[in-house]
Amino acid sequence: MQAIKEIQSFIQEGKSPEILFWVGCAGSYDERAQRVSKAFAEILQKANVEFAILGAEEGCTGDPAKRAGNEFLFQMQAMQNIEVLNGYAIKKIVTACPHCFNTLKNEYPSLGGNYDVVHHTQFINELIDQGRLAIEGGPFNGKKIKYHDSCYLGRANGIYEAPRMIIERLDADLQEMKRCKTNGLCCGAGGAQMFKEAEKGHKEVNIERAEEAVQGNPDIIAVNCPFCMTMMRDGTKHLDKEAEIAVMDIAELVNQHTK
Repeated sequence: MQAIKEIQSFIQEGKSPEILFWVGCAGSYDERAQRVSKAFAEILQKANVEFAILGAEEGCTGDPAKRAGNEFLFQMQAMQNIEVLNGYAIKKIVTACPHCFNTLKNEYPSLGGNYDVVHHTQFINELIDQGRLAIEGGPFNGKKIKYHDSCYLGRANGIYEAPRMIIERLDADLQEMKRCKTNGLCCGAGGAQMFKEAEKGHKEVNIERAEEAVQGNPDIIAVNCPFCMTMMRDGTKHLDKEAEIAVMDIAELVNQHTK
């Protein structure tokens, strides 16, 4: 894998990257999500996409603070990021986190941050359509892949088809959850729930969702969000299905299918 350039390198060369890859907190610091970040970066390099990251200048979008009710902290975090992004005249942002995607796309414009924000599944699909990324080999041919709609990509932003089109391009057997698309069920991490103790009840939300995901014994549960990744992995562990059913981000699936 080639070295990833930070935005300062482009500025010093008098150039602008095609996209800014917004890595996000999970993609930067969570060990499992880091593998997704690496997979997406490798896809971009294979497609000859000139991209940059902010590196240490990237801060949390403020999504957890806002969903937890701390609007003041959210606006502080957002304004700091907007100052950095506008300072570099960033136009297009791609992120592998639906929480970052939703916040950058829908919350930042009212604070002065206006960007073309795209989720990584949308961008990967565009690269394939444009012929910039070729699907080769067939490690997932015929594999049963159960797809989980994340809340912030699906119901919050109406993006359902791009991830499914990618799975079908892999010649995999796409399987739907009982509750999917507009009727999808949250993994249990959204709204800052991932960062607090569970409330009283008879079952964790992620266990409910994992029970639905393992029906039909899929080979893989495909996700598009680092929060969903954590919750679905915890769910398969709870159900003793971790050794049988892999939980993978769509970028990881595509990266194994391209050269």
